[in-house]
Amino acid sequence: MSQEEAAACRAVSPDLSRPPRTPAMAAGTEKDGNGESLMAPRRTPSLPGSPDLAEPGKPLCPHPGGGLGAEGQDSSGSPEYPLIIRTKKLVLHMDINNTILVADSATGQGLMAALNSYLSTVCWGQFNQEGKKRPRTLALLPAGEWQWLSEFPSLLPPSPDASSFSTNFGRHTEFTSSALGHPFQTLFSHYLQLLEWPGQPDAVFSVLGEDGRHYHRVLPAFFKLLAGLCQQGRRFAVIFRTFGKDLTSLLQTTHKALQGQHPQFSALKEVVLPVDLRPGKIRCSPKKVMVSRGKESVSSWPDARVVYDYFSAMEGLGGFQDHFDWWAKNNFSSQGGKPLWVDPHDPDVQHICFDDNVRLQDEESIFHPQVFMGQGRQECCTVPTSELYSICLVQNDLLQAIANPDYFLMTVSQCEDRYDQYLAKAQTDHSC
Repeated sequence: MSQEEAAACRAVSPDLSRPPRTPAMAAGTEKDGNGESLMAPRRTPSLPGSPDLAEPGKPLCPHPGGGLGAEGQDSSGSPEYPLIIRTKKLVLHMDINNTILVADSATGQGLMAALNSYLSTVCWGQFNQEGKKRPRTLALLPAGEWQWLSEFPSLLPPSPDASSFSTNFGRHTEFTSSALGHPFQTLFSHYLQLLEWPGQPDAVFSVLGEDGRHYHRVLPAFFKLLAGLCQQGRRFAVIFRTFGKDLTSLLQTTHKALQGQHPQFSALKEVVLPVDLRPGKIRCSPKKVMVSRGKESVSSWPDARVVYDYFSAMEGLGGFQDHFDWWAKNNFSSQGGKPLWVDPHDPDVQHICFDDNVRLQDEESIFHPQVFMGQGRQECCTVPTSELYSICLVQNDLLQAIANPDYFLMTVSQCEDRYDQYLAKAQTDHSC
């Protein structure tokens, strides 16, 4: 990754609609060493894939709760973020849990548990005494041995010596209620309030939280994405990619929204976007990847371009369940992750993946990116996630997706800008 690309990836949590500040925390000291190769400058409120990278101090969501359907208003109007009109087709591979809805069907987590769990992955700290082995369970942690290095969550660490709470103690479904996570309780309550469903509960589009309140089942930013791209006259497809079992339910929910049944997005009935309700499957082996849906079936062997063309030709909305057992067999690394093919010699189609488990470190990332080695060639090679980070692979920022209704629209536009640069460079000097 070049210095320019690395600079574009540096980030800290945004100042989203000015959430209340958390109590002051111990400041970390930046040090040289073998920490993360990319780190976020302290308290610079912008994120990779987020708007206003040149203006890091500008709030991303100046109107709290804007576009979240407050007071029963229809939020499906023209996108507030102006997009450059482009002609290339977009194929958006969208994760489900903690990307377009706050939940985790694989573990059975409800909305509040999932939001807590997510926060535990983006809050950074360190053990006080370096070089001394520390217990990796909260129950055995002596008082005062852990200190926070940042007041706000961020996708990337604020310093080389920072590590996330979840890395040390695991994902915590009651993170902000714990003694260590309590400083982030106010922040948790803020985003929970933004998620709250306005008015009477809806059997399809709202979900009951663990606290007895009703919340948005699908993030409004996702429906704003569909409306915005259609209003721009874009050619695009949305492919849900999940390890969970909620694919059929989400396809049906989205289909009903496009029929105008969502109380805050009734204008979506004007959107002509076909929905394929058949859930597909993606299954991996050492030799090939099999993609099937209904009677359709394609394989990456001997020609991976067959699968690339299959996804590139898709229209409307559909979904596939990826191969969780294969990912687990490969130690949850990118090598066994969700397969993605990119052709840097195809100027007509761009594939963009949104997933909260995209990571710069390949050993922790969820997508297996493969790039074709030449124009029209069948052969492709695996590339590091960093080569396509914030270009074709987006580490979804759930907090921005909650607070900023234009988050997906803005991120897609920025990925397209970077993809144009990537194509120009890849076509001249790309090698595996």
